[in-house]
Amino acid sequence: MPALLEIRNLSKSFGGVAANVQISFDVAEGEILGLLGPNGAGKTSLFNSISGEVTPDSGEILLQGRRISGAGPVACAAAGIARTFQVVRSFDSMTVLENVMVGAFARIASPSAAMAEAAEVIDYCGLVAKIDAPAHGLSPAEKRRLEVARALATKPRLLLLDEMLTGLTPTEAQAGVALVRSVQARGVTVIMVEHVMEVVLPLVSRAVVLNLGRVLTIGTPAEIVRNPDVIRAYLGDRYAPA
Repeated sequence: MPALLEIRNLSKSFGGVAANVQISFDVAEGEILGLLGPNGAGKTSLFNSISGEVTPDSGEILLQGRRISGAGPVACAAAGIARTFQVVRSFDSMTVLENVMVGAFARIASPSAAMAEAAEVIDYCGLVAKIDAPAHGLSPAEKRRLEVARALATKPRLLLLDEMLTGLTPTEAQAGVALVRSVQARGVTVIMVEHVMEVVLPLVSRAVVLNLGRVLTIGTPAEIVRNPDVIRAYLGDRYAPA
């Protein structure tokens, strides 16, 4: 499959702290890629560069061959990148419908058309029963789905999911996995930052493991769980070979 996203030698520091160091990898069109690593490994910092929220100090990011690094969040959204956040960022005083319409307005100028698009995405994400409910009244799992719905309303080519499954019950997490698979089936490429290994590894085709801001390894789930460096840095003894 051709690469949708290419990251080449990307580095970013904050106040002398290196968040990302010489990171390089590709993401294939239609792939679900895991972005794994312990806390402080640089995963969210990398998401911030891909989505245009920060500008890398060096290196480049290409989307379908076009350089987007440093373009800013509006340009990156227009190019087809959408994301969710580790800490949910809903407009709590607004309804579910109004929240998702915010995403739809990235592509649609007409309020009635944006409302129709938002209603369709809300139904797709399993929130139709809460369409007129204020966002502040949603459960944690519903708030995660609301963020996905708002992101999908922008009609992305690439969806960045930052800990979408964290803090959910096993049943809620499995429903989240089903939603991600459905999103992929619609032709959207997905990169997932996740900590719930037992849930995310069966979902992704490959994973990039970061540690201390650098790429530790890239491989299939089977390769990742057998990699001694990954076990030592992140997964822990329960993944070590008997």
